[in-house]
Amino acid sequence: MRITKKIKEQMIQILETTYIDVKPALVFSNPFELLIAVILSAQCTDVRVNITTKRLFAKANTPASILEMGLSTLEDEIRDCGLYHNKAKNILGTCQKLCEGYGGVVPESFDELLKLPGVGRKTANVVTSIAFQRPAIAVDTHVFRVANRLKLGVGETPFAVEQALMKIIPKEKWSAAHHWLIWHGRKLCKSRAPLCGQCPLHEICPSSTIA
Repeated sequence: MRITKKIKEQMIQILETTYIDVKPALVFSNPFELLIAVILSAQCTDVRVNITTKRLFAKANTPASILEMGLSTLEDEIRDCGLYHNKAKNILGTCQKLCEGYGGVVPESFDELLKLPGVGRKTANVVTSIAFQRPAIAVDTHVFRVANRLKLGVGETPFAVEQALMKIIPKEKWSAAHHWLIWHGRKLCKSRAPLCGQCPLHEICPSSTIA
């Protein structure tokens, strides 16, 4: 099945209609809390992250206060998010850098965000789009899978998929489309057993299991 530009535009329209009201699943009250939540979300569900951050932020929700916790205490606080050794080191490194170089404030610049420990393109794009309302497409595992299955944005790396999606999706819809693709991956286009029979895209999806 050849996926033309017209079909891709139809896919985008269907995704927008289906997921028009979805919102970020992570709970946060400021850019710093969002940044920490996204760092914690690596290989962890948003539900679990929200449980962890609710407990953590009640005790410390600024770079300085988290630094005061120290490594072992922070590890204990985020242990249930998995990969807690590396995450704790990255969070403390980020807090240190924020305190020393940014006055304890999360920078709005994408390039400056990338300088923070544990912050890659996905995290920087999430913070850029959600906290600072700037157009961006963050490619996590769900977005990567769905984009490739639909052939909406084909690529062997998250960066390649990001660039491909940016070409086909109107810039003003980048941030919203990120959420459409995430929720589609969570609800229907699952990794091991996609629910093609329930999918509003199955008729134009090149990976559909429905004949």
